[in-house]
Amino acid sequence: MCCMSVLQVKIFKFQKKIRWDFVDTILCRIFYQIGLWVGKRPGYFIIVPALLALTCMTGYQKLVYENDPEYLFSPIDGPSKYERAVVEEHFRMNYSSYFSIERITRPGRFGHIIIVSKDQDENILRGEAFRELKILDDMITNATLEYDSQSFTFKDICARWENECSSNKILDLDEILNKPDIYGIESINFPVMFSPIDFKPIIFPVHFGGTKVYENSTIESVPAVQLAYFIAVDTERQKTLGSIWEDKFLELISKVEKDNTFKHISIARYASKSLELELEKNTQTIKPFYVTTFLLMGVFSVITCMMTDSVESKPYLGLIGNISASTATVSAFGLCMYCGVKFIGLNLAAPFLMISIGIDDTFVMLAAWRKTNVMNPVPIRMAETLREAAVSISITSLTDMISLFTGIISPFPSVQIFCIYSGFAVVFTFIFHVTFFSGFLALSGYCEEKNLHSITFCKVEPLSKSTHRSFFYRWFCAGGTDRENPENPIDNPDNTCMSWFRDTLGDCLNKPLVKTLVLVIFSLYLSGAIYGFGQLKEGLDRRKLSKADSYTIEFYDREDKYFHEYPYRIQVVVSGQYDYSDPAVQDKVENLLVNLENTQWIARDQIYSTSWLRSFTSQDGYVAYDNEEDFINGVKSHYNQTVIDHPFSLDIHYDESGKHIIGSRYLIQARNVTGTLQQTAMLNELRQICKNSGLNATVFHPYFIFVDQFDLVLPTSYQNMIWGAITMMGVSFFFIPNLLCSFWIAFCIISIELGVVGYMALWNVNLDSISMINLVMCLGFSVDFTAHICYAYMSCKKKRPDEKLKEALYSLGLPIVQGALSTIFGLLALLLAGTYIFLVFFKMVFLVIAIGAIHGLIILPVLLTIFGPGSYTNHNKVEEKKARKDIEDNIYCDYVHKLPKYEIPHPKLLSYQNFELQESPMPSIQGFDDSDYSIGTDENSSENGSPGNSTRMNQIENEKNSKNYDGWSEPISVIPLSEFSVREIQLPDYPVTGLNNQTRALRSSQQLGYHY
Repeated sequence: MCCMSVLQVKIFKFQKKIRWDFVDTILCRIFYQIGLWVGKRPGYFIIVPALLALTCMTGYQKLVYENDPEYLFSPIDGPSKYERAVVEEHFRMNYSSYFSIERITRPGRFGHIIIVSKDQDENILRGEAFRELKILDDMITNATLEYDSQSFTFKDICARWENECSSNKILDLDEILNKPDIYGIESINFPVMFSPIDFKPIIFPVHFGGTKVYENSTIESVPAVQLAYFIAVDTERQKTLGSIWEDKFLELISKVEKDNTFKHISIARYASKSLELELEKNTQTIKPFYVTTFLLMGVFSVITCMMTDSVESKPYLGLIGNISASTATVSAFGLCMYCGVKFIGLNLAAPFLMISIGIDDTFVMLAAWRKTNVMNPVPIRMAETLREAAVSISITSLTDMISLFTGIISPFPSVQIFCIYSGFAVVFTFIFHVTFFSGFLALSGYCEEKNLHSITFCKVEPLSKSTHRSFFYRWFCAGGTDRENPENPIDNPDNTCMSWFRDTLGDCLNKPLVKTLVLVIFSLYLSGAIYGFGQLKEGLDRRKLSKADSYTIEFYDREDKYFHEYPYRIQVVVSGQYDYSDPAVQDKVENLLVNLENTQWIARDQIYSTSWLRSFTSQDGYVAYDNEEDFINGVKSHYNQTVIDHPFSLDIHYDESGKHIIGSRYLIQARNVTGTLQQTAMLNELRQICKNSGLNATVFHPYFIFVDQFDLVLPTSYQNMIWGAITMMGVSFFFIPNLLCSFWIAFCIISIELGVVGYMALWNVNLDSISMINLVMCLGFSVDFTAHICYAYMSCKKKRPDEKLKEALYSLGLPIVQGALSTIFGLLALLLAGTYIFLVFFKMVFLVIAIGAIHGLIILPVLLTIFGPGSYTNHNKVEEKKARKDIEDNIYCDYVHKLPKYEIPHPKLLSYQNFELQESPMPSIQGFDDSDYSIGTDENSSENGSPGNSTRMNQIENEKNSKNYDGWSEPISVIPLSEFSVREIQLPDYPVTGLNNQTRALRSSQQLGYHY
């Protein structure tokens, strides 16, 4: 603690030497001037933003909607996209002539179905089940679609191998198994067999899922079968036909399942556009909640902006705050569309967040307005309001802007697009609140100046002048300030809610025991966050991109359950010119394949691999070639007789001269790869093997495009969080020029971010591109409440930390609670939407708002009083006592001056009359006349009226100057009672209850030092 104090003192002295508050000063001056302009001409500041909004809204005619999952959720410069470009440079797929499913580089247009048994028998290899499979296949291939006044079936638009559609060869088993006497096959060998019908290979792992095999490698049972239907997509017209066919395909399977057409098989469907459709459905689910949420936010804002004072209440401004934020968001979106930025469904969550930010600024500005002097003109009050709120709303808006614009450098287009739209929305929200909302605040100020009712705008009387009115009028109509008596406490009651934060919460937090308890709970909070951070999982499960009742969920479940054993057919491409006749090159290629096959992720049996070089060099009668030209001629003669007979020819790319091989492809089979962590580990290991092979080799599968996301989300998130925290600290110091305050703000940012990451993991939220968007936003939100409190703490004129804490809570405690509650209310629509994407938004923003509010209201104030500016000051005890005594004396003097004038009580005179002692009347100077009774004091006497006149006057003067005046002790001459005049004395009405007048007079005289 001693070291901390020394460090704080050094920082304090350093700051004293350099003036860092120029930004705060300049900003306050600028906003003060803006406030004057707004107060003088509020109409301009309402009309101009409204016209700007109308202009920007015309940008919606340039709306371009983007919902391609690959584009949105994969890295722009991901390694897999480069690898795909390498593969397509050498081996571009021809869907219309030479389609091979294991060699595709893009999904294209397709329809997939996974079929399982409906009954208890899990073996789909049954006659009745296979017959229904054949019927289903016929229904799919014969389904008709209409396009451009023509009718098409699957056979007209299918992806082809030569002139035949790429078919599901597995269906040939129906005829093979039902006619064993013809084909002589009673059992099926796994994993490959050649069809006795056309002698083409049937690869079972592609079609069979969850296969059980006997020891002799024959199939025992098959619980699931997968069928695939691919459409040619070489031209734009084919792509359009493919999209229409997919709609027809999904509709057909849905109807079949709904009508329960088949008794023995259950079908799960999926198409290439299914994910796009599900993403669109996800975003559409939130639209019905827009109106409800805006109404809820409006009602909440109106209620929280109301006061018991009917004139100073601001219900309409709560609604205007919502309208301002909504209009700003719509305008910002229109401007982005004008600039050609694509629109995505995730942007539909932004309006709820922007309204929350706008309402937060509304509460801060209203709190600043209520602190101004009601007797000042409206322009002055507006200037003071904007000057008071300038730094607070500027810090929050700027930090939100920076955090969102930082997300633009993210490698994921979904994050970039969302951050662009949201960042500009924050900019517009700030501008509209300083202009549009401020204009309405000024109008409200003029109504308040005229003492108009806040709802009906009728002139009403202040509460102090409406005592003769009815209860209804005093309760619902009276309000405002009496201009003739503005200090009347009846018209200026203290705000109960704001006082609670100062008097109750502030006093509580200033107690040492409470501070200790807060620090202990804060330590437990950090411990839980660190534990949750260790439990964080990575990856975006594709199920979470679909609604809970989507048909795709069943397909994903079946695919993961039955087809995880052989998930990917991976292409290995060696790019560049190599002399494949050289045994050294052949050894390098073979070693590459062997090393890949020996990993835990790849099937080791070479029967699962496809290598033209291995097949060519292992053929009977193969003789090593002496030169490359002969080797190339041998390869061509072996593989280029017909492409149908030798698909390996699709794996060799010659240069333009045909004399050199500049690209070769090999296929390996992934095995038992589940989960994003294993997928990432597999891909990284395969790439490393290719890198160390001595060849320009790459591996590729279309799904690797998404696996790259899993590998980049974590480092990208760390990068954004670190740079964001540094930037936020810099911005905080820029506006709040105190190193200690900036340090504690940065500490709170780190604490809040750690809490959000840790507790989101405990709340079943993975680290993926969706949650990364929220982490970027949370960087800005984490500064909001802490910056409010820290700036209020620093700008407070009080000297003692405990007093600073109470004043900061008094100024901004209520706006923080209002802002937090309004944000949570605004997020209810995201919760009710029921989709993972918006549920993640709700969970993470809820966490950052809740944790941020607790930091702003409790943790940061405690830390500032213990370690913040002023906490190290060594207050002089003597000065404290003197200051306290001065305060008490001032209070006493103020009290005494308010008392009525007093008279010093004199000794009572007693007279003896009628044989008893009686009280004589109180003597008064008025009871004597002005005659000179032989003492030479009458002004009418002559100078020589008495021979001892001069001597007597000197004696009287000396007696007056004597410190010990003993005139009361000299004997009093007997004076007739008739010489006294009698008048009644009015005793002062001292504020002491329960005492009679004599007691009051006696106590008053005793207080002045007179005792009897």
